[in-house]
Amino acid sequence: MLPLLALLTACAALPSPQERHQQANALAAAHQWHETTLVTPPFRLKSYGPPPHPPAEILSVYIEGDGLAWLTPTLPSTDPTPRHPLALQLALAQAEGRAAYLARPCQYQEGKREDNGEGRQDANLDAKQEMPLPPCPQRYWTGSRFAPEVIDAMDNAVSQLKQRHGASALVLVGYSGGGSVAALLAMRRTDVIRLVTVAGNLDHQAWAEHHRLTPLAASLNPADEAIRKPSRISGLPQTHWVGSQDRVIPPALARRWPAAFIGANGGQLEIIPEATHGDGWLIPWQRRGMPLDPPAPP
Repeated sequence: MLPLLALLTACAALPSPQERHQQANALAAAHQWHETTLVTPPFRLKSYGPPPHPPAEILSVYIEGDGLAWLTPTLPSTDPTPRHPLALQLALAQAEGRAAYLARPCQYQEGKREDNGEGRQDANLDAKQEMPLPPCPQRYWTGSRFAPEVIDAMDNAVSQLKQRHGASALVLVGYSGGGSVAALLAMRRTDVIRLVTVAGNLDHQAWAEHHRLTPLAASLNPADEAIRKPSRISGLPQTHWVGSQDRVIPPALARRWPAAFIGANGGQLEIIPEATHGDGWLIPWQRRGMPLDPPAPP
């Protein structure tokens, strides 16, 4: 009875999906960033970013974590919109260069969508043209969160953002599960000049074993892809930030990542003192100016 009461109390204290969406809108608006919807079948992905003009040679795309995927270790949430969109906060804190934020499938999807009949969003449509959003399958924030169709859609969205901002090269920054997405995208694209992860999960099989969780059997695993095709990631400038107090992705787990990520031909693993999985990142991010400094695009 007590666990049930604790769960009900926790659920009652959760901000609603609409409130979480409004929080992200407020964060973005404070920096004159605007929300857009990217049509990437079978998903419509939310993005925030500054005006796309003038064009930017290099675009940093920040990919959100898993959000509120689970209420308990065994009970999925009904909406994965993040309570604290850390990837958005990191994007807004980038001191130099152009940045944009990309949410994950099924996040920020409550309410209405606008469609102009040609499969793209138009914020100027009147209410008569609004259509309810279709339900987003729960598997896309649980066991299939890195499924091939998810990575295809995220790849499509990144290409749209690159085109929108007139960029020729990309820096991919992924937080938590967004690190998996960023790594998988970096292994399939030729325009990525740097990969950065923050509390990233680059081996979800080892992560599931460590926490005794159900494996993400329907998802691609960056560690497996890096071992199979090391040439696609080895040599790419990479920085992987791990919190010294992170119990979700502890340093001991990160040190077991494949050499393509942190070996001689891979990237740099940096332990951030006192950082947990969700806290302690913004100050070092702002203080160091983000581990960017990418090489000039080819």
